[in-house]
Amino acid sequence: MEGSKIYGLCLERLRHQIDNARVRFGGALSRHAEPVLLESYNTGDREDIIDILELYDLEEHTPERLNEKLEELSYTASLLLRETLRFDYTDKGHLGLYLALQTESGGFIEENLCDSLAAANQ
Repeated sequence: MEGSKIYGLCLERLRHQIDNARVRFGGALSRHAEPVLLESYNTGDREDIIDILELYDLEEHTPERLNEKLEELSYTASLLLRETLRFDYTDKGHLGLYLALQTESGGFIEENLCDSLAAANQ
């Protein structure tokens, strides 16, 4: 898996960013109250996101189709990295990839991507 890439995500780079997040929070990520931003793509524009993440097989460039593709991509990356990753928008409207953190009750902290995409595209 070393050096593997799915679409525009480099799994080796993501593993490194997850490890850095663990160091940054002293290994206490599970007590951190919010998802941790691993990468920001510095844009909320659909066409830019498609180019940056190399989502060239996306037939319809609608918010709904992009949302579905991002959910598929985060699910695949989550399986391969054995972490829970989610795409969402930052408070500046830029797409970011987040490490979703487990709460004390065993659930995960995460935003609703559909709501975030809808808000960003208005």
